[in-house]
Amino acid sequence: MTNIIPPKLKNLWEEWNLRSSILFSLFLQMLLISFAPSRKRRGTTFITLIIWSSYLLADWVAAFAVGLISNSLSNKTNKYETPVQTEDVLAFWAPFLLLHLGGPDAITAFSLEDNELWIRHLFSLLIQLVAVGYVIIQSLPSDLWIPTTLMLLVGIIKYAERTRALYLGCLGNFKANMLPDADAGPNYSQLMEENSSKKIAHVPAEIKIEKEIGRGDAADYEVQEKRLSGLEVVEGGFRYFNIFKGLIVDLMFTFNERKESRKYFFARTTEDAFKVLEVELNFMYDALYTKMVVVNGRIGYILRFVCSVCLVAALERFAAHHKHTNGGDHRPDRLKMHVFDVYVTYALLIGAIGLDTIAIIKLIFSDWTIVRLKYPRAKKFIFQTRTTLTFWRIGGWSKAFGRRWSNTMSQHSLVRFCLKERFKWINVVADWFGLLDILDEIQYKRSTGVKDDLKIFIFKLLKEKAKKAENSKTAREICAARGDWVLLHSACHSLTEFVDVEYDESLLLWHIATDLCFYKMDDKDRDLEDGSQPNHPTSDKEETETNRMFSKCLSDYMLYLLVMRPTMMSAVAGIGQIRFRDTCEEAKKFFRRKDIIPGGRFRENSLLSWFKKFFISPRGRSEWKCTMAWFKTWLHKFYSKTKKRSEEEKIKRACAELLLIETVVKPVEVKGDRSKSVLFDACILAKELKGMDERKRWKVMSEVWVELLSYAATHCRANTHAQQFSKGGELVSFVWLLMTQLGLGDQFRVEAGHARAKLLVQK
Repeated sequence: MTNIIPPKLKNLWEEWNLRSSILFSLFLQMLLISFAPSRKRRGTTFITLIIWSSYLLADWVAAFAVGLISNSLSNKTNKYETPVQTEDVLAFWAPFLLLHLGGPDAITAFSLEDNELWIRHLFSLLIQLVAVGYVIIQSLPSDLWIPTTLMLLVGIIKYAERTRALYLGCLGNFKANMLPDADAGPNYSQLMEENSSKKIAHVPAEIKIEKEIGRGDAADYEVQEKRLSGLEVVEGGFRYFNIFKGLIVDLMFTFNERKESRKYFFARTTEDAFKVLEVELNFMYDALYTKMVVVNGRIGYILRFVCSVCLVAALERFAAHHKHTNGGDHRPDRLKMHVFDVYVTYALLIGAIGLDTIAIIKLIFSDWTIVRLKYPRAKKFIFQTRTTLTFWRIGGWSKAFGRRWSNTMSQHSLVRFCLKERFKWINVVADWFGLLDILDEIQYKRSTGVKDDLKIFIFKLLKEKAKKAENSKTAREICAARGDWVLLHSACHSLTEFVDVEYDESLLLWHIATDLCFYKMDDKDRDLEDGSQPNHPTSDKEETETNRMFSKCLSDYMLYLLVMRPTMMSAVAGIGQIRFRDTCEEAKKFFRRKDIIPGGRFRENSLLSWFKKFFISPRGRSEWKCTMAWFKTWLHKFYSKTKKRSEEEKIKRACAELLLIETVVKPVEVKGDRSKSVLFDACILAKELKGMDERKRWKVMSEVWVELLSYAATHCRANTHAQQFSKGGELVSFVWLLMTQLGLGDQFRVEAGHARAKLLVQK
């Protein structure tokens, strides 16, 4: 049988496959420890792709290399292996692969689903331990048995830490560890029996109920805001992480916890409140996706010290053995180690020590260490040192101590999406490979920073609502509002029909209406841009412009969540995907008819039809010449500065054309309800909004968008928020946690304590 692979290439692979696999495994560990912390601060596709590929390849390469070592020791007569590497070195390399399977502290799970597979990792630990043990036994007796044993101990500890972290990060176990002890409450039957016996004995007695104090007093909303230091922010975040981490698994909380949290956040500025939330979410991320819960503790510190000592001792023992075998007399039955094998071994040892050193430094300066220290001076010293290192950027690892989330919000616009239509054959090819969603994100998604003004605006509105939520019933009513609360308090009763629909329909209606109002300027707006005197004072004009920008940012952000994060919005999205596609199709049809976007056969037909038209038809040559002439003319116009039409101008024209449509009859009465498009319903809403005073219009719209955002935040499933922690974070997750801290929601259902019943016997 003919071999397809050339013998030289095959021999080269057999000689170097093991070394390359081991070095590649070490390289993957370096990639993971470098890039894994950045995924909570950046949600870019490039960073995610690097971490995802490294995470998957790391386990596969390490397990593959263990198999190669076992095969090499079993096949001792291999002419390519025997002269180059000894059994002792092969056995010494095997525990390093067990160490690599344990992974760095910065990542144990790429997604929440990985935590659910902790049993598989436990089984893999046992299998790999047996394989490594088999390799070591094959090499006995060995001159390197001491460093090999030390590295085996380190590998077992590291892999066990990862398995333990996955076990604790599994949502079922995460919830089980927080469940309180079973509580039957006061002995009701005993009290009733005693009461009955008193009645039978004709002894006058009565039952008196005394409730525990704890739920009653309202929070002091007029408390003066107090700024927090950086250390107080970390301590506050850890404190409320321990209280509210049960949110991830839908646990309930007491009214005492609600009262305490409300009092704390009412006394915070917007900047400090979001910093505390950022720290709190960062602790949740560490608990679900890293080893921080496992390594932070007395046992974790001891095991980390043992690993460090073993690594240094293994390096010293190997260096002594290498010096002895190469510098003095050695037995004739033992071959000298190949020089490249020595380099590989030193690379593994130094790499392991280096990675362990980086992990220890990160552990020392982590938030977990700061909050666990009992001495204030030690806390302050570590925090200030960390701040200094972060400021001066000493070493790449110090970047991990910067911001804890991306502080960005993605944007997606329906009108912009319809105007930037792709060729259909591109969509077909991308969909066939399963890359259509990724292509949409690359082409249509934009990102913008979450400005401090927007945070202040959201925090202010939520605090005002929280002041009215003195009881759980009012809190639930506020959380259930999807714009109707704002419209009711703003006396905009004519607009309530646009929020009394399904959530996804309401979101699309207000999104399109926001774009129509944002881009279509009336004469008064044009006068302001031309520099004429405004009708409103300058402060009012600035407030109007600020609310206008808030509305646009939140509108595009919510559409991004609905369309590009359907899993996260699944609890509230309904048929949002269908409604979005139908609306886009109607919009494209309208824009083609108005000649805003090209509507020729080239876009409507496939690439194959276009090819046949110009190259196979009898008039192909003449049509091709005409087409080339048209293309040159079009190219000249495209690059001509005088005739170039910018994207913003195209959007403005599209919005203007939509508003020119007379909507005297509701679209559903004309088209029926087969198509779920809301394009012209949104035009009706936009015209209603355009009839309002400009200042009031943007004030109402911005507050409606905050209400739509808060509704989505409290109604999305908790585990979908947790999934975003490893993708740079989302603003909606901050709003979700902030609303809970302010006592908004239905998570508070537990009274302060048991009622105290007493049986009083009258004299």
